[in-house]
Amino acid sequence: MDNIGAIEHTPNVTPPPAPIRQDQILRADGHNIGEPPSSSPDVPEQSVEAVKETPLPKLQLFILLYLQLAEPITSTVIYPFVNQLVRQTGVTGGDERKTGYFAGLVESCFYAVEAICVLQWGRASDRIGRKPVLLGGLLGLTLSMIGFGLSRQYWAVILSRCAEGALNGNIGVTKSMMAEITDHTNRARGFAFMPMIWSLGSTLGPVIGGIFAAPATRWPGFRGSTFWTTYPYFLPCIIVACISISAFLFALVGLKETLHRVPDGKAERNLPPLADTERVSRDLGITQQPHAQIVEEARPTPPEAIPAAAETKEEIKTEARADVQAVDAYMDDKPIGLRTILVPRVLYPILNYGFLALTDQSVIVLVPLMYSTSIDLGGLGFSSFTIGVIQGIGGCVGGAIQIFTFPYMQRRFGSKRLYGCSFAMYFVVYALFPLLSFVVKREGKVGTAAWALVVLQWVAYVGTFMTWGCVFIYISDAAPNQKALGITNGLAQTTASTVRAIAPSFASSLFSATLERHLAAGMLVYWIMCGISIAGVVASRWLPASLQSRGVS
Repeated sequence: MDNIGAIEHTPNVTPPPAPIRQDQILRADGHNIGEPPSSSPDVPEQSVEAVKETPLPKLQLFILLYLQLAEPITSTVIYPFVNQLVRQTGVTGGDERKTGYFAGLVESCFYAVEAICVLQWGRASDRIGRKPVLLGGLLGLTLSMIGFGLSRQYWAVILSRCAEGALNGNIGVTKSMMAEITDHTNRARGFAFMPMIWSLGSTLGPVIGGIFAAPATRWPGFRGSTFWTTYPYFLPCIIVACISISAFLFALVGLKETLHRVPDGKAERNLPPLADTERVSRDLGITQQPHAQIVEEARPTPPEAIPAAAETKEEIKTEARADVQAVDAYMDDKPIGLRTILVPRVLYPILNYGFLALTDQSVIVLVPLMYSTSIDLGGLGFSSFTIGVIQGIGGCVGGAIQIFTFPYMQRRFGSKRLYGCSFAMYFVVYALFPLLSFVVKREGKVGTAAWALVVLQWVAYVGTFMTWGCVFIYISDAAPNQKALGITNGLAQTTASTVRAIAPSFASSLFSATLERHLAAGMLVYWIMCGISIAGVVASRWLPASLQSRGVS
């Protein structure tokens, strides 16, 4: 108090400028500080003033998407030959009926181990940076793929597959980097590429595995070679390993680190004086965070700190807001623990991500199962080649449509509404399975009507692609700050990987049990999946009504 009194009686001190009245200051929403903000959770995005879209960083985006291509290719490349590989290891004892159990374990352990490790990769990226984590994962993934191709014992196959899942933690980190290289004006367009990359990888993986497996029996240049006869599945694995090592080289040379760390003691030099930020916060009606409240001795305002008369009030307000935001951003941008992100705004998007992973992975499993099953048992009797062509065309067309339509649809309808409507298409996909079975059984063949239903089913499935971009945006937006982006995406990817590890066994076992016991006329599996789809639509109602980065739905 003595110091304050001394300052009040000090002669020849230039008086501070008159405070700006609250009724003279407008918020970003166009209202006075003294008025309550008019924010409704149901305001459509098109009502917000249009902002010019920031151009995407093309090189960084290309490298990031190329890195993400590694997971779907490595996870699906084994599907065409995994059954033959399991039999050749001798683990089935010559009983082919046991192949499905051991092959299912090989397929699921990838996602199970990924679920255990991906969160730790995300936390590590929050501490040491995104780029080192990506580089380490890609290098290890290359080595594990080579090991898988050289495996001749079942335990070695499982060990190599687990290593692939453990080192595929880059999938969560790539989503963090995507959020960091974009802003609210172009984030929808950036995330629109991710489902396309997954579709592309899921299409390329089986193609590589099917064409290049057992080259000694198919390709003239490999016949008679002892190596290719001993290791018949090494060629597709080394091709995938080359993709991973090329991604490693691209990232090493061209990828920029997006997690910027400020050395201790240097950040404060670029920040405005703390007393000034406290003053402008009071004048602008901005409430600082509790941890950002800093007590400083009162001091007279120097003459050079008084704005010139030529400056407009708008410039003063703009600079003041920037000063306060700079201090708050610096103080908020601190690493946080797992417990801090266990809040509804983070957990609800992750819950929806889990529903999405379960529903989509079940479609991926059931489509080849039902399409390849004989007509007498309720399937379509398609060959593997026909199924591959259908999946390849559907994935490529759907990915291309996603790129060109998702940004517009996301702006037009909002993330929450678009996600709910798109997720509802899974119900259509599953409901068409029993209808297809009924039509084909009645005609005794796959006729025009059946092909029309197949096309309709894949149109509906392409409609579900919009869900991925929406849920990725929600998860990245839910992170409390930039330093929590990695752990938030890591927790989300852990959830999705856990579900993906369960979904193949769940869907295929339910399909087999339905046919063996003729449950619900052999259609129970589809009606259960329809019910799960409805539950997923209900869960979408819990998504936040607005995005933190934009304040709109």
